[in-house]
Amino acid sequence: MSLISHKQKIFLLKFLSLISVVRGYNILIIVIAQYLTSIYILAPEKSLLEVVLDPNLFVIVLASSLVIASGYIINNFYDAEKDLINRPTKTYLDSFISQNTKLSVYFVLNFLSVILASYISFRAVLFFSVYIFFIWLYSHKLKKYPFIGNLTASILAIIPFFAVFIYYKNFALVIFVHATFLFLIISMRELVKDLENIKGDFTLGYQTIPVVYGEKTSKFILTFLSVLTLIPTFLLINKFEIGYMNFFFYGSLLLLVIFLFYLWMSSQKLHYIILHNILKLIIVLGVFSIILIDVDFLLRRIL
Repeated sequence: MSLISHKQKIFLLKFLSLISVVRGYNILIIVIAQYLTSIYILAPEKSLLEVVLDPNLFVIVLASSLVIASGYIINNFYDAEKDLINRPTKTYLDSFISQNTKLSVYFVLNFLSVILASYISFRAVLFFSVYIFFIWLYSHKLKKYPFIGNLTASILAIIPFFAVFIYYKNFALVIFVHATFLFLIISMRELVKDLENIKGDFTLGYQTIPVVYGEKTSKFILTFLSVLTLIPTFLLINKFEIGYMNFFFYGSLLLLVIFLFYLWMSSQKLHYIILHNILKLIIVLGVFSIILIDVDFLLRRIL
């Protein structure tokens, strides 16, 4: 009986370790975001069931999820030493899965994503193959360089939405404005992560913006990016029909003011973790606030 309990404990630890490595909670948010974006923004002329039960969309979302999961794995693989300095607790949990196992799962997930993409078209196979390559290139090389690493990370983060966008061939201006706002917030998050991880980056020779140019310059860049978010925010509130979602953008402006106020008082890792969580909160609230574009929309689509 004790042997079975021990095995169950080991299995549970490995399962939690795998969830920690692939960041399952992040993937779940991205899946929800892809579907809500499809329902409310990209395909408003289709019925709810048409979107939800669309096998091609399901394959795109599933393939995206597998690639993102594999991306977290390869990123974890290359950052093992740095994470030991920056995130010792998480690194301990992640260590219940060996590096060889992580690599095996990485290749399996990528292979499955390409196989799934082949169900849609050869262009989809090329799209996801290129996506996989650039995630690897970012994890292996690009993330170690200032600006290039941040820009690449931000672009890679919005690629899953670009995949759905290409599928529906909806080129409405409002979509690009939404994407610009998201891109700016993600860019800020990536730079805050660099501030948060500056100790490990400096120790292992990662040439990030905080390491090369210092914390003060990083704060000026974050302030500039915050000001830039005013442009898509103003356009979305005043030039496009976004319904009650405007409350989200007003709220995000308030959170960004709090973010900037706290940013210039920050000097420790804990401070940057709090700033990171503020930006994550904006992203998560943005996902679910898509429903506010038309609160009666979902009921009408069902009927």
